[in-house]
Amino acid sequence: MPGPRGGKAKAKKPKPVVHSVARVTSDLEEFSGLVDDIEGAEGWNTRVKVLCEFLQLPDLSRRSGLKKVHANFNEVYHSLDDVYVANIRNEKITGAIIGIYTKMCADAILRDKLFQKGLVSKITPLIKIPSTRYLALRALTTVTHHGGVDVRKEISLESPSLLKTMQENPDDLRAAEMAISTMAHAIGAAINQEDPPAPRYLKAANVNTLIPIVIDFMRKPGASIQLLYHGLELLTHPVIHCWSECKAHAPLQNLLVACLRSADLTVRVSALGGLLRLEALSSEEDQRQFDPHKLMAAIERRFPDHLTDILMDYGAMRCDTFLTMASTADNQKAMMQCAQDKDLYSLGLKLAELITRNEFSIAEGGFQMQDPRTGQIEINRDIGLPFIMWSDALPHCARAIRAKGRAGEEDLADMITCKRGIQRNPKFAYFYYVITLGKDHCEGLRSAKKGLKCPKMTPFVRFGLLHRAVELAGNLGVCRIQESSPGDRKYDEGVAFLMSAMEDAKVYTMEAPPDARHMKNVIYWYICLTLAIKGPETPADLQELQVALKKLGHAEEFSILLGTIPPKTQLRLTQQNIVKRYPTAVREWKDLVARFDEETKDEHTISLEKAEDDLAAWLDDLHLEQGETDETRPQRCSHPRVSPNTVALYRCSWCGNPSAALRKCSGCEKARYCDGGCQKSHWSEHKVTCRA
Repeated sequence: MPGPRGGKAKAKKPKPVVHSVARVTSDLEEFSGLVDDIEGAEGWNTRVKVLCEFLQLPDLSRRSGLKKVHANFNEVYHSLDDVYVANIRNEKITGAIIGIYTKMCADAILRDKLFQKGLVSKITPLIKIPSTRYLALRALTTVTHHGGVDVRKEISLESPSLLKTMQENPDDLRAAEMAISTMAHAIGAAINQEDPPAPRYLKAANVNTLIPIVIDFMRKPGASIQLLYHGLELLTHPVIHCWSECKAHAPLQNLLVACLRSADLTVRVSALGGLLRLEALSSEEDQRQFDPHKLMAAIERRFPDHLTDILMDYGAMRCDTFLTMASTADNQKAMMQCAQDKDLYSLGLKLAELITRNEFSIAEGGFQMQDPRTGQIEINRDIGLPFIMWSDALPHCARAIRAKGRAGEEDLADMITCKRGIQRNPKFAYFYYVITLGKDHCEGLRSAKKGLKCPKMTPFVRFGLLHRAVELAGNLGVCRIQESSPGDRKYDEGVAFLMSAMEDAKVYTMEAPPDARHMKNVIYWYICLTLAIKGPETPADLQELQVALKKLGHAEEFSILLGTIPPKTQLRLTQQNIVKRYPTAVREWKDLVARFDEETKDEHTISLEKAEDDLAAWLDDLHLEQGETDETRPQRCSHPRVSPNTVALYRCSWCGNPSAALRKCSGCEKARYCDGGCQKSHWSEHKVTCRA
């Protein structure tokens, strides 16, 4: 520590805070020795050490030191605050104090206490001072990286100052890196959510200013890999609630599309997530209703020759159009028969068969009769049955089947009322299909994969399970990867989800009827998943996807002919945007994407670049004594190139369900299962290798 200069007596140091921290007076004379020592110190690291020794603070790089601050927080804070207030115009002293505060923020409890004391308001003024700019930006980066939601939201309100600093210093890539990193964490917490954020957070983000500034810095040749990663992260935050502003920036959309060609899976999925969110609020709901009159009209008009050929090649009677028409006719016939014989049991058996034949086989309707007195046709008339509308017949039919008590018909009764009968009969596929339609996506995916392993099912049930498996696994995979970091169990699970969705999408597009209602949706997913999983392996001209795109065109033609213009769903709009922009976007952003790939080609974890400021090394130097743990220890950002080789570790050995909560076989400890049911079903096949 540098000694005092000019013959002045060194100021008396207060007692160590481990015992009793003396309040430092605001009299400048009290700190004359400290000021001299700080002025004589070279570098922020040395200045911080001078101040720590003057106040006799414990070693803040160790957990034991932070615990001592916990025990005497008020005294420690008042000592630091008195020095801060008395030397408010001394940049070196205020900067050193901010450095100490930043170090304390490695502890979540201390961070929250400092936040309540107004830490952010002490840091932000130093951003405007050239000599303390890096120090202040580093402090904000550290606090936001480890801060809670409230801290990050508060810091997001400082985005205008950070953007102004970047505008005024267009060549300062180091300052831009820290500012972008801070905003990526802060703005993400403030506005990256389903519910509309508070207007003040949107105003502070200032998307119309933020997007071009961030993109401009990402284009600069000297931009660090951390600036690029955090820049991409930052640009994907506003797209859901500021979609109109984001859509106005073509370079932003092209950048996201081009990132689908990166060699880094994290980059590709982040880009896909951003593109999906971009369409969320401007999209339409998917088709939910079916009009049999439009179906009949389409058949009467006849299909164009090329679509007729497609149906004939597949097998006309196996296609959805003809199955739906036949099922509708059979449903009407069964209802008319019931109106005559009032036999709910026979009606129930017929309805149970129709339910598994086609999605819209149980058409809504009612009985019509002519009033003998007036001659008028009365719609939905009561004819002596316990129901009026046809859909209301289902529970009555189920009771009639149960009342008969015939063996093997329990499944039919449960199926009609959509009750879960899996515990009674875990090999009945339709039960699993019903569960996939619920709100629990994880349970839905698990049921879809289990249902596909059932020994017998109709084509409609099989393709329904495949469709739900693709949709649920695709959504879960994108979310899991964006919510975690490479190396996390949750991240690997996300990779398994995407691979599962891709496999099922291939099967569906190859085997389902060409006029299937969900063919469009599955192909949308297939295109997005192909780009997200294969990345640079996909040709820039999308030649590999031409077969899928042609099949998609036919599926949309079928939809229009059958009376439904393909709705502008979130997935459809995303797929169209990607395909439209892909070739141009790849050319425009190939150099930047290559920068991502250069940093990840060795498939090792990428650490943050070591900052030039020697304070950064001190801030990162947090040692834990042997045997201690620290849940709030700083986590470095890392974005490795990910290979899906570990996918098998997160897939059930029987049904293929992707999950991070699988049970290992106690015999071989290699096979993994969702539960005892899957293990039991797989045992006949697994026992040979397990015993070996």
